[in-house]
Amino acid sequence: MAVAVGLASPLAAWAQQRGPVTNLPLPRFVSLKTNEANARRGPDLSHRIDWVYKRRDMPLRVTAEFEHWRRIEDMDGKGGWIHSALLSGERTALVQADMAPLRVHPDADARDVALLEQGVIGVLQSCEAEWCELQIGNVKGWLPISVLWGVEPGELLN
Repeated sequence: MAVAVGLASPLAAWAQQRGPVTNLPLPRFVSLKTNEANARRGPDLSHRIDWVYKRRDMPLRVTAEFEHWRRIEDMDGKGGWIHSALLSGERTALVQADMAPLRVHPDADARDVALLEQGVIGVLQSCEAEWCELQIGNVKGWLPISVLWGVEPGELLN
C-alpha cells in the first residue's frame, strides 16, 4: 500500500486506495449477506474453495476487487475471493473481548446495558474517536473500538 506524505493519521493513508471496479476505498469493511459463502483461491468459480464462511453478518475486510469478485480477509487474516453478491455494505463488528460491557453512553463509567461474550456480532450504528454504538437484536449500546473487529481505530461513522 502506498503511504501518503503529510497525512494526519494512519487512517487517512488507510483509505487512500480506491477499488478499480467500485471506486470505493480499499481496504474497507463489509459484512457477509448470506449464511454460507465460499472463499476461493482466485476470482472465478473454477478456483478451489479454501474457506466456507457460515455466519451471516460476519464483518470482512475487502482488500481487492476484480469484476464481480472481492478479495476478503476475516479477523484471523484468512480469506480469499468471494462473489460480490454475497457481501453487504452494512457495517457490522465482532466483539473480541469476553464479557465486554455494552454501555448506555460512550463512557467507561456509564451504566452497563449488557455484557457481551466474545464473538457476538452487532450492527454498527455510529463511531466516535474511541467508541462505537452497536445494535445487537433489540439492544443498543456503546463499546470501545479497541474491543471490536470490523472498524479501524479512529474511524468515524455517522
